[in-house]
Amino acid sequence: MEDVIINKIAASGIITIDLEEYYPKEEIVSFDLKPFLFMEMILKEKDFRQQLKEVNWEQYRDKYVAVFCSSDAIIPRWAFMLIASYLQPIAKDLIAGSKDELINRLMIKNLETIDFAAFQGKRVVIKGCGNIDISASAYLEITKRLLPYAQSIMYGEPCSTVPVFKKKNM
Repeated sequence: MEDVIINKIAASGIITIDLEEYYPKEEIVSFDLKPFLFMEMILKEKDFRQQLKEVNWEQYRDKYVAVFCSSDAIIPRWAFMLIASYLQPIAKDLIAGSKDELINRLMIKNLETIDFAAFQGKRVVIKGCGNIDISASAYLEITKRLLPYAQSIMYGEPCSTVPVFKKKNM
């Protein structure tokens, strides 16, 4: 009699979601205001406007741009508006914030493309290990969106999971 190896994981009906598949694939760059500041503290309008005219804006073409200031300076709101006037026609999109904030925004945008109704009554594992550092906000978002549909939600790998949620049978 032959021993048949049965893949219990494959037979379990568990669906795995790998958040790395929803990680932005487009190039994401930063635009730091610090080099435009006088003594890394003050934004002088006339100098700032001149410096912006000298920027090679083509380097941002078709890229996602996070506009921020790495100095602890107070930046007037109009400065971000002025930068947007240069970047908007060139960049794919831009935000006022860090690169991580932009990645989170794009991750959530990508997660919004999922038809969560397809997970109705299913057991779902959100893959936990990978090559890309996925933010806590992405895990929170996928869980929030799965909760109305999934029978259960787990974290990890199908062979070793941490239970997160299980619907109560009524």
